[in-house]
Amino acid sequence: MRRTNHDSTVLLTGYPGFDARLLAQRILSHEPGTLLYCLVSTSDSATTSQHLARLSPDDRARVVLLEGDPAGMDLGLSGKEFLEVRSRIDRIYHFAPLISVTASREQAEYVNVSGMAEVVGLAREASHLRCVVVRSQASVSGSRTGLVTEDELMEGQEFRNPIEETLAHAERIARRAMSKDLPIAVVRPSIVVGHSQTGEVDRFEGPYTLVLLILNSPTELALPMPARGNMALNVVPIDYVVAAAHQIGRDTRAPGRTFHLVDPTPLPARRVFELLAQAAGRRSPRGHIPSYIARAVLRAPGIERFLKSPRAFLEYLTTPVRYDARNAEEILAGTGISCPPFESYVDRLVAWVRDHTRQRRSIRPPRPVEDDDPLS
Repeated sequence: MRRTNHDSTVLLTGYPGFDARLLAQRILSHEPGTLLYCLVSTSDSATTSQHLARLSPDDRARVVLLEGDPAGMDLGLSGKEFLEVRSRIDRIYHFAPLISVTASREQAEYVNVSGMAEVVGLAREASHLRCVVVRSQASVSGSRTGLVTEDELMEGQEFRNPIEETLAHAERIARRAMSKDLPIAVVRPSIVVGHSQTGEVDRFEGPYTLVLLILNSPTELALPMPARGNMALNVVPIDYVVAAAHQIGRDTRAPGRTFHLVDPTPLPARRVFELLAQAAGRRSPRGHIPSYIARAVLRAPGIERFLKSPRAFLEYLTTPVRYDARNAEEILAGTGISCPPFESYVDRLVAWVRDHTRQRRSIRPPRPVEDDDPLS
């Protein structure tokens, strides 16, 4: 058994994924008396070692790596490990959902639905459990329009991809467990972008469709908007999501509730596009392409192959939806945790993408002229 002289013991899934890694750093920095179990897959061992090497000796001593599978039976742990974890933990942060819209239905069902079932199974057996925070997405609202509240889930909406659908089914498992008094809290961020202080991001999806289109256009060219751009585009930086989720897991009012982690004053998509263009040193957009034409344009081989999800993002540009966030506002009031305005960090987002793409070019071997990679 591990040492027991800790104030708290937390299980974190999803490590060393970007958001789980940021959450681990926050737990270690804000909770000096906490022991942190990190569930990792064997395939991530090299990446995990790199990240752990950056921790201070004191923080590293409070991290216990467990090789397993969040969606496997008993999380893929040995019997001894599973018994140890369930007897020690008082919080779980389930940050291992599959959220990339490029995933297959089979992958999404296994990771999201089976993963939730396994975490709930562990929660039922954990004798000291105070809260399980599970990461979902606001987009489980699917095709719904108008106001979506935090207590709503299955409201007859159509799902636009397997990720939305499987996350909704995973939430349903969590809600059933809530009704049986398991202390579960669901967090639903809107469209997540990079870190508001560094710009770092782990994947080029969603709004990065716009960033790459802008960065790879001629300086003098004013691109048209893909769709009219009058709908609000609700984006949140990953560091806000992590800080909010961490706080929610420590608040006794959180279990049994769902929390929309959203920008309270989202900008219209056109304004987002304008700010991205300004940050990239490009002209502001002029006019717009009707959405049905934009869908065809975004099928361009280079963009589709690199970004993977431009058409999925277009759905967000054309869906008039608003997310109520009363639960989140209540829990986060007075904590100093709030979503920063997009204007305050857009420059960092664009700078990180620009630097990252330059690095890719500098290390990439020569390619045939006909290659259609938008970063070539």
